[in-house]
This record gives sequence, C-alpha cells and structure tokens, in this order.
Amino acid sequence: MNQNLLIGIVAAIIIVGGGGVWLFASGRLSPGTATTTLSTLNNAVTTPIDTTSFAVNPTASAPIVTTGTLVVASNSSAVMTGKVVPNGSQSTYWYEYGRTSSLGTRTLSQALGSGFVSISAPAFITGLSANTNYSYRLVAQNDFGTIQGVTLSFITNNNPPLIGSAPATRTDAATSILRTSATLSGHVTPNGSDTSYWFEYGFSSALGNMTTFYSAGAGTASVNESVTISNLLPATKYYFRMNAQNQFGTVSGALLSFTTSGPAAMSAPSADTAAATNLASTTATLHGNVNPNGASTSYWFEYDTDSSLGSLLGSTTHKVIVSVAANQTNVSNDLSGLEPNTNYWYRVVAMNSQGTTSGDIVKFKTK
Repeated sequence: MNQNLLIGIVAAIIIVGGGGVWLFASGRLSPGTATTTLSTLNNAVTTPIDTTSFAVNPTASAPIVTTGTLVVASNSSAVMTGKVVPNGSQSTYWYEYGRTSSLGTRTLSQALGSGFVSISAPAFITGLSANTNYSYRLVAQNDFGTIQGVTLSFITNNNPPLIGSAPATRTDAATSILRTSATLSGHVTPNGSDTSYWFEYGFSSALGNMTTFYSAGAGTASVNESVTISNLLPATKYYFRMNAQNQFGTVSGALLSFTTSGPAAMSAPSADTAAATNLASTTATLHGNVNPNGASTSYWFEYDTDSSLGSLLGSTTHKVIVSVAANQTNVSNDLSGLEPNTNYWYRVVAMNSQGTTSGDIVKFKTK
C-alpha cells in the first residue's frame, strides 16, 4: 500500500551570541543571531520514521524536492539537508552552491532509491571561505526529470572546521528465505555520527519497496543489522540493497538478489510412504515424505493388521503440523504396543486446505 509518510525534520533553533551560523530564507532574510547546532541537524537527518513496506506505484514520476533551511557552518565547511520524494523511480540528489545566486559548484551525486516517502538528503560541503555568504539549493533527478529546490543562503563564520564523514555500508546475502518472507542483512559503520539504515527491495534493479528506517547508532565499528520482510510472492526473484545515512551523506550498498521458495500457488499436499525401520517385537518406526505445497499441512500414519487398512479397529498416530514454508519433508513416528511376529500395513496421510493425500500402503513385520 503506497504511503506518503514524511521523515520529520527537527526544526529546533538554539539562540546564541555572535559567531554563530547565519540563516536566510530564499536569500532574502537579514543576518541574525539564530544558529542551528550540529546536534540539531544530526537529529533532523537520522530521526527514524515508523512506516511499513508498500507496493510499487505503476505511475512513477519526477522527484519532489525541498531545500532544507537547517545549516551548520564553520570557517570552511557546511552541513545541510533537504528532503526528496523519489516517486517510484531510482533517484539521485546533489547540492549546487556558490557565492552568487548563479551558484556554479555542485556536490557529488548520492542515491536515494525509488520509494514514495520523503527521505532526508544531507550533504557535507568543504573548501568554503570564512565569513562569506553562499547560496545553495537541493537538486534531484530520476528517469522522469530533474527538479531543483528553492535557492537559500547561509554565511560561514570563524568556527573551526566540522569533523565527520558519511557512513559505510555493505549489503550481505539474504537469509531465512521462505515462500513469502526473507531476512535482509548488511553491515553499517556509522563513523561516529548518528546513523539510520534501511533496505530497498523489488522485482527488478529499480527496487521500489523499502523498509522502516532503523538506527545503527553512532559508533565507529561496523555493526551487523538485519530486517525481515514479508508479504512477498512465492517462487519470485527479488533485488535488494542496504542504505545508510547520517548528517554527512547517504551511502548505498551493493545490489544483491534472492528468490523466494515455491510453489507459486497452494495445492493439495504430496505424501509418500517409506520403509519402516527399528523393527522389534512390539515397536517400529514408520517413515514417509510430505510436501505441504504452500499450505499449512498436518500429517499422520494409519496402520493395521488388515492389508487394506479397512478395519474399524485400525489405528492412527497423532497429527503433526508441517510448516507452510517447508518443502519435501521427511516425517516419522515411533509405534509401540504392537503384536510380536505380526504383519502390519501402514501409510502416511497429509491434509491441508486444498485437499487430503494418502501415500502407498507399505508392509512390515514385527520380530
């Protein structure tokens, strides 16, 4: 289900004395004493949103771009963030900036995926001059167009340079792959700044679905993270990757793939009777193979001294559930209380919502 949930940007502004960051709106406001701290901006970038996965919207379009007003500047650098809605097509973003409204310089492009929620788009700009007015704007691009946000301004100051870097991320192989679910995993190195991560996935390299945003902390070591996704289609190939973001930038891991298990549609279970083992005078172990074929399935064994298993006094074992996610499964049951030196016939029976299937009748003889 498509959702238009926005990542909230914390707009708290701390009032301090001179030497702070100067903020402007559309390049028109006069300098003041308002400043945005690096901590405030860090929270703005990494505050996770509680959203669920959603299906790909077939009507993808150009991205929606909002240049952010929150800026943390020093004598030679600035951290800024805006917001981008990729609108169903793989989107990249960058910032254009310069000493005049004509801008003239741009940052490197960073990938944001192809979701339909608003995602923070941070950047770390260096090589600036102290006490200088700069204009800037956020730009995003996908297959449907390039969109420029409004142009805003900030002023650098005499504060020492900011220290930090974007996170590092690595997509790992998917695990626990079932018919309709899988666990996506990866590694994130926050590099000392509060970092959020999420996974994108879809039927092609265009992806289109995304998980909730999760926190990876602010450590300096690589941490292993994983998310289980559900409501997948059985017997279907999916592509996915891990993304991570802090106030200094957005990083995407490698694109990997996995295929959910089958069958593509539910059907009656299959049931095959196998030879009995552990034969003794009053005990035996019955064996069989059951495939639930996509539906939760129960199985049991029928056994009797009548070769047709038609006796009213015939016995059955207790029912056991086979997971809907299972494939061909070896099943067994230990019998006791049998008659010595006696012929018995038995079969395995499996039942799910699509039907009941009986295996062949097999004979064994107690000792």
